Amino acid sequence: MSSPLSPEALQQIKRLDLRARMVVRGFLQGLHSSPFQGFSVQFSEHRRYNRGDDPKLIDWLVYAKTDKYFIKRFESETNLVGYLVIDLSSSMGFTESQSMTKFEYVTCLAAALTYLMLMQQDPVGLITFDEKLHASLPARSRRGHLGDVIAQLSNLQPQGTTDVPASLSQVAAMLKQHSLVMLFSDLWPADDDSVDWKVQIDQTISALARLRHAGHDVIVFHVLDAAEVEFPYDGPVQFTDSESGQTVSVDATGFRADYLAALQEFRDAYREGCNKLQIDYVPLDTSMPFDTALTEYLTQRQGRF
Repeated sequence: MSSPLSPEALQQIKRLDLRARMVVRGFLQGLHSSPFQGFSVQFSEHRRYNRGDDPKLIDWLVYAKTDKYFIKRFESETNLVGYLVIDLSSSMGFTESQSMTKFEYVTCLAAALTYLMLMQQDPVGLITFDEKLHASLPARSRRGHLGDVIAQLSNLQPQGTTDVPASLSQVAAMLKQHSLVMLFSDLWPADDDSVDWKVQIDQTISALARLRHAGHDVIVFHVLDAAEVEFPYDGPVQFTDSESGQTVSVDATGFRADYLAALQEFRDAYREGCNKLQIDYVPLDTSMPFDTALTEYLTQRQGRF
């Protein structure tokens, strides 16, 4: 029996806003019986006690429950300004056998994170890109903003090629206020025979470094299709690049070991590059239930609270 928060189950719900609410409610319900229960309290109404805060502000009921010191958030406090930065390129529209494409998975996860942030009155904005940035929504925290973000996400379609480094550099130049930048992408290199894929990874890491040096917090949600992770192919197979349209024929059985080794190197390069920059790297695939995906995010973030 599949999880109620699996992509297969949520695909039956057509409205993105209802998917997001179901993901968040199921996720927060699960937190109450998990090692992250303290986070569910802090995320909505509290923040960790810091040296210099008045001890009189400590919420002792929360301390009794979590064994950690939290204080009530003041209404005027702004925890963070968040921006969803979403890859719109054609490769994001791929799926082999899953119920959701990478892009559908990303939009559902992004909608859920928007809902979570607006619950604690944190402003959220939206930026999309392929080879360049496209129309964006400014970061707002008003109640109706969830509908604006959902409407924009619901109308997007992946198409064309991508340039992740150039787009991230544009984001760094555009954002003036210190923000939480949430990047959603498969991070596949552009189909450019003149540039090695390892060089393209270095270029993306350099663009991420520019965001960090500008004072932004960054999370990289590296989303791949389950077939891209598992390579469930045998015998002669013809693959078509979704961005360039080029095709290549391979013996999948003989190619599998080399592909999986290259994929591991690809992901490790991003993980190591992000770790050096203190960027949270969250590898996901489209078979993963959304509560698991959010827990993967929390595993990366819990040390910062």
